[in-house]
Amino acid sequence: MINYHLTVSGRVQGVGFRWSTYQLAQELGLAGFVQNQMDGTVYIVVQGPHDLVRKFTKQVQAGVNQYARVTNVKIKPGNLINTQTFSIKESW
Repeated sequence: MINYHLTVSGRVQGVGFRWSTYQLAQELGLAGFVQNQMDGTVYIVVQGPHDLVRKFTKQVQAGVNQYARVTNVKIKPGNLINTQTFSIKESW
């Protein structure tokens, strides 16, 4: 198991980015959450098997839907969290 914290910049708010991220995490069976930030970025905590988390991060970097335009993704390793689900959190 691995846990990553991602901060995603670009056109990622108001374009269905959180919902598409949620759907991708559900498809891959990953845990964590996605949340809009006040500065216009999107914050993601994702956790699961190494290969699936890497697949998830690559897809986020490419843009999870046709409306999003990702310009930068900062990825930091994190501590494992005690959840088995992935959710959309309210903004900041």
